[in-house]
Amino acid sequence: MLRGLEISDMLIIDRLELGFQPGLNVLTGETGAGKSILLDSLGFVLGWRGRADLVRQGAAQGEVTAWFDIPEGHPARAVLEEAGLPVSDELILRRVNTSDGRKTAWVNDRRCSGEMLRSLSETLVELHGQHDDHGLLNPRGHRTILDDFAGLDDARAAARAAWSAMGHARKAHDAAQQAMEAIRAEEDYLRHAVAELDALAPRSGEDAELDQQRRHMQGAEKIRGDVVRAYEGLGHDGAEASMTNAMRWLDAAADRADGRLEAPMAALGRAMVELDDAMEGIVSAIDALSFNPAELEETEERLFAIRGLARKHDVAPDDLSGFADDLRAKLAALDAGDADLAELKRSVAEAEAAYDAAATALTEARKEAARRLDTAVTAELAPLKMDRAVFETQITPETPGPEGRDTVAFSVATNPGAPAGPLNKIASGGELSRFLLALKVCLTRGQVGLTMIFDEIDRGVGGATADAVGRRLAAIAQGGQVLVVTHSPQVAALGAHHWRVEKRVTDGMTTSTVVPLPSSDRVDEIARMLAGDTITDEARGAARALLAG
Repeated sequence: MLRGLEISDMLIIDRLELGFQPGLNVLTGETGAGKSILLDSLGFVLGWRGRADLVRQGAAQGEVTAWFDIPEGHPARAVLEEAGLPVSDELILRRVNTSDGRKTAWVNDRRCSGEMLRSLSETLVELHGQHDDHGLLNPRGHRTILDDFAGLDDARAAARAAWSAMGHARKAHDAAQQAMEAIRAEEDYLRHAVAELDALAPRSGEDAELDQQRRHMQGAEKIRGDVVRAYEGLGHDGAEASMTNAMRWLDAAADRADGRLEAPMAALGRAMVELDDAMEGIVSAIDALSFNPAELEETEERLFAIRGLARKHDVAPDDLSGFADDLRAKLAALDAGDADLAELKRSVAEAEAAYDAAATALTEARKEAARRLDTAVTAELAPLKMDRAVFETQITPETPGPEGRDTVAFSVATNPGAPAGPLNKIASGGELSRFLLALKVCLTRGQVGLTMIFDEIDRGVGGATADAVGRRLAAIAQGGQVLVVTHSPQVAALGAHHWRVEKRVTDGMTTSTVVPLPSSDRVDEIARMLAGDTITDEARGAARALLAG
């Protein structure tokens, strides 16, 4: 709900601060007094696109501040939270326009864009008038308006969920089908590659093992001859034989050497033991260095085969086993693909059937709601002296989407037998205003938290019709807030709060101001609206009668 508006240096407004109240707020004044400037200023702070030359002549900048009450559950809170802006019970919008055209905006003292202001304004204010090019006159929003009237949030949510599920099912099926087609295109390669890999059956780490074995055998081939020759030099025909002979000769001479040979013989014995150990180690080495040349050939052939296959498939040798598993998985998917595709196709069919049911239910609910809305609007048109007019909510098929497959458009025919058409194309100015009012009366029942502005919606009507317009505006304002700019005394008299817009000239400077009217001043203002510049006692009497209801 709009609680206040502060305007500085905008067009012919010097400085102005207004406090608004719940209920029906009426703004009156002579033509040209500046009523439209108030709406231009409010539209400016709400981010609406309008006239560019808003800054008062001679001022460096113009500024407008508006503050709103946004209780718990108000849709503006969700917009603020999504944008990461501060949220409280009071929402303050401020926007500055410099004389060179630059615009800057704040929401609760945080810088923001004009687009953010527009997003908030959609939850805060509705403007209705003859030149309204959004809201009720915009066919793109008629479906949402009808759904809100019918309370179809759950039905729309069901359709959106079914649409999303159908999209996921189709996506999964298409992806699987494309994958199958890609696998089929390389089926011959896959089967040949898997057969080749299965025949070789490489193991992870086998490349390193084979390389080590190959190096070992190649090295053994080079050094085994030297080791054998060393063995032969130490064996029975070499050092061992010489040491044995020496021990025998010393032993024969020991008895005659008076103990001098005991130490040499002991050392020689120890040497023979060490020689025996050395001979055993050499024999073990010779055994370890012994290999079958065919084994080397086999090792090299397998090593080269593994490395050749790795180069062929552009993978590391140790990854061949995993690569083979991947290829086998593709073949398994191919072999099982038809069954999987059939299952995915069944899922698509089930999702499509679920969406069809949800969309059909939504269409039927919209048709039923359209009949109720048409009846309600028709009932409202009669007191507005449009009992021969026809209002119709047309529902036609459109391309399916997340919110169903219906196009909704409000059409009117101003006289029986006349062709129906869009509101803004068929109705005249006064008729259009009354159509909009009747429609809004039906749509706002039970709606809270929104400020509605009606800009001279009573233009072109008077007498009992103007009184009917005023009473419907007052009905809409019950439990909410309506601001109406009016030239109709019948409408002005039904306002709960009344402001008069005045234009003054001081020192050659024209300014516009807004004056709240107490009950006594309201009589003269409504009398002026009835009689013109010269207010008579009869006009005052008529004004009092209107105020008395």
